[in-house]
Amino acid sequence: MIALPKNFETYPEARKAGFLRMKALKDQGQRVVGVFCSFVPTELIYAAGAIPIGLCAFTEEPIPAAEAHLPRNLCPLIKASYGFALTDTCPYFYFSDFIIGETTCDGKRKMFELLDEIKPTYVMQLPPSKVAPHALESWKAEMVRLRRQLEEFYDIEITDEAIREAIRRKNRERDVMLRFMELGKLNPAALSGYEIGTRLDASAFSFDLEERCNEIEARTREVLESWEKNVKGTESRRPRLLVTGCPNTGVRDKIIKAVEEMGADVVCFDACNGLRDKLRKVDENKPVMDALAEKYLDITCSVMSPNPQRLTDIGDMIDQYQVDGVIEIILQACHTYNIEAFEVKRYVTEQKGKAYLCLETDYSQADKGQIATRLGAFLEMLG
Repeated sequence: MIALPKNFETYPEARKAGFLRMKALKDQGQRVVGVFCSFVPTELIYAAGAIPIGLCAFTEEPIPAAEAHLPRNLCPLIKASYGFALTDTCPYFYFSDFIIGETTCDGKRKMFELLDEIKPTYVMQLPPSKVAPHALESWKAEMVRLRRQLEEFYDIEITDEAIREAIRRKNRERDVMLRFMELGKLNPAALSGYEIGTRLDASAFSFDLEERCNEIEARTREVLESWEKNVKGTESRRPRLLVTGCPNTGVRDKIIKAVEEMGADVVCFDACNGLRDKLRKVDENKPVMDALAEKYLDITCSVMSPNPQRLTDIGDMIDQYQVDGVIEIILQACHTYNIEAFEVKRYVTEQKGKAYLCLETDYSQADKGQIATRLGAFLEMLG
């Protein structure tokens, strides 16, 4: 049996529950692989008989410990993720057998070198551009290498049929999550953006994929039935907002919750934890490694250069979700999103004729008042 951390008794109750739940899975022999990014093909992890678990951290609590090794002027997501690993305070990292990283930014790339000293960490080499002639073949080769790495680590064979079955299961999940997020198309808004984001994040820790789908489907039906019964046929005058940019979980309270309490509706998310990786599915009719490479190279993260599909997707979301304004969230020191924000602002304001606000922030509460002031002014401008 795997031991709990030495300082387990000092943890908050919710974290204790997470540790005990993960320990129960590990004691049953469950394989667990930690991941940080939507570029990682989780189908290969499922095909290996393991469960993928997200390790991105969204609280400032472990950052001081991380800053003993990492620079202060670094992305808070990177520092928090490393800090949890360093202090044994994240149950999901603690009980992971193996970590899969990826070269989506220089900060994470170097942080993974330090992480490998704590737990085996394999880093996928992402092509810097999806339009280069060799990009798809290079990414497919990375998929094959990851498959072999998982086979060697667990001493198993991952068959094409196991991958194909995992593709089918993940595509079903994408459909379910997309239908849930498309509730944001309804006017009046059927549920808050705060709930959409929070529920999707929480569902990632329901380790049974079918159970996860069933829970989200049930909530989708419940919300839709309530909307049709109570507000269908009316129309809200609350501003409808699209949130784009960096992962927003760590700043959800001071931005998304705050702006909704001021009288707006966040109806759509173009982010890692939003629509971005759910709009397009894995082709179930192609050879499995080709299909995975095509799907996962098509993610519109700002690390890709150039990245025109992101603008196209944002434009489609503005139209389909009846968006009045766009809020872009930039985490401190995220250079690719910060630079690409210029293109997003130009596209949103000039091509789509919509209002745009860019907020650069971190996980602290120090700028909460300033952000509230800027959000209030933005909504006032929207009328």
